[in-house]
Amino acid sequence: MILHSNIMGKGQPFVILHGFIGMGDNWKTLAGQFAEDGYEVHLVDQRNHGRSFHDEHFTYEIMANDLKEYCDAKGLDKIILLGHSMGGKTAMWFAVNYPERVSKLLVADIGPKYYPPHHQDILNGLKKLAANEEALTSRGNADEYLEKFIPDWGTRQFLLKNLYWNKEKKLQLRINLPVLAEKMEEIGEALPQGAVYEGKTLFLSGEKSDYIKASDKDDILKYFPNCEIVIISNAGHWLHAENPEDFHAKVTKFL
Repeated sequence: MILHSNIMGKGQPFVILHGFIGMGDNWKTLAGQFAEDGYEVHLVDQRNHGRSFHDEHFTYEIMANDLKEYCDAKGLDKIILLGHSMGGKTAMWFAVNYPERVSKLLVADIGPKYYPPHHQDILNGLKKLAANEEALTSRGNADEYLEKFIPDWGTRQFLLKNLYWNKEKKLQLRINLPVLAEKMEEIGEALPQGAVYEGKTLFLSGEKSDYIKASDKDDILKYFPNCEIVIISNAGHWLHAENPEDFHAKVTKFL
């Protein structure tokens, strides 16, 4: 099965991978700008997310292979590859496994190191939401119910983008919640020791985020010796949404 995508613009292929519990559409505004800059932008939904297929298998190696199959199916020989958070890890795995398929690699607010599980509250809240039929009668009701578990408004709006109206005219989550909850440990997996991608690489770190620390630089350089690390000001982990102007400027300069 081939991953679902939304393709915008014409030019050099530029693939963007979203983060955990996200989807390609989260990047639509910036993708429009990159398309105007002269790129063919592929907003890809990773497995168990968005409109892509659901499957019980969920590892970075498998997701990197999904991307290879997508590129083969679309005739993409060499791509610019940008990934955020979980998507950044998938992008790193793809680059070290298929370096000849990547012209430039961009990684947004994630490093190659191991990250302990930290999405438990979000997944628990979504599980309770999915099991509450009354809360799924409207987006407003869903938001009000989810607030009991996830007080941050911005995080809830991001999560609620996963809701859609099914054929029975009921709200349902697009993500494969059971598998994502079961495989949560996989999200934090480190890149294998000894893996190296020598192509040009840009790491973008949110100024207010702690996903990439100054102490991580030497570790990053072991895997990506030809990389630079830049800071996106006034932004946390969702740096592309919190400061899209700075993000677009830094990416454009690198490209």
